[in-house]
Amino acid sequence: MSLDLCAFAGWPNCLRLANEAVELVVTLDVGPRIIHFAAPGGENVLKINADELGGRGEPEFQARGGHRFWLAPENERTYAPDNDSVEHSVDDDGAVRLVNPAASPWFIEKELTVKLDANTSRVTLEHRATNRGSEPTLLATWALTVMRAGGLEIIPQPPMGQHPRDLLPNRLIVPWPYTDLSDERWRWGRDFITLEQRAAAPPAKCGLAHRERWVGYAVGDALFVKTFGFEEGANYPDFGCNFETFTDAEMLEVETLSPLRTLAPGESLAHSETWHLVQPVTPLVATDEPALTAWLAPHLAGIL
Repeated sequence: MSLDLCAFAGWPNCLRLANEAVELVVTLDVGPRIIHFAAPGGENVLKINADELGGRGEPEFQARGGHRFWLAPENERTYAPDNDSVEHSVDDDGAVRLVNPAASPWFIEKELTVKLDANTSRVTLEHRATNRGSEPTLLATWALTVMRAGGLEIIPQPPMGQHPRDLLPNRLIVPWPYTDLSDERWRWGRDFITLEQRAAAPPAKCGLAHRERWVGYAVGDALFVKTFGFEEGANYPDFGCNFETFTDAEMLEVETLSPLRTLAPGESLAHSETWHLVQPVTPLVATDEPALTAWLAPHLAGIL
């Protein structure tokens, strides 16, 4: 595994982490943001906003694309600008720590730790928020990965139960007010929920209490897989969501969240996720559930 300082996408100071399987680029002039993730020589699976690249010091939040670290619940604090340089260090095991210092008026320090496996595409990300203020504050850590256009998100469903044996619910689905559940981009299947990213389509968002702990996104010749945890009995944001997804005409977001906790001054809260990338793959053609199951099986075998 190699780790190098580089210029990228208009920012003179970035870090490139690479091995024989994948490469990723993290910004140091803003963020932190992961702005590139691909197999060597492959196309970036992340969406980036060309008109916002290379900028810094803006007074307002900039979307930019890539992967970002937010705080829930979504409110004014969520949109605190991350447009200045971040502090970074490298641990003995090669993990990169990137810190967005606490700033007025919320005084929440955000630390993103990125560790690339030595030989595989596995990337482990930890999102840690620390209350550096003088008063307790309620928050959850929130990780948003913005995927490039034209793909299909694949969300596994829990196994089907039987009546009258299984009398209690086993899933929670939370639609946002602007989400039309009859929208043909969604397919609510027996084994999977799928969501297609399409151009010229309106925004849509849903969240889940997602115990299946993985979500995939197939785009072009790549399959991106994110794995993450679920803490039974925890108080997650947005009626209980540890996973949320949003799409519009430009991109699709794969989002994970920690439980909500009240942090006293000096206390921290963190959650982790892992990324995997299979590239190249045979592009996904049929999306009926038997075809999707067969297509996924060899790619997920080394991941789950």
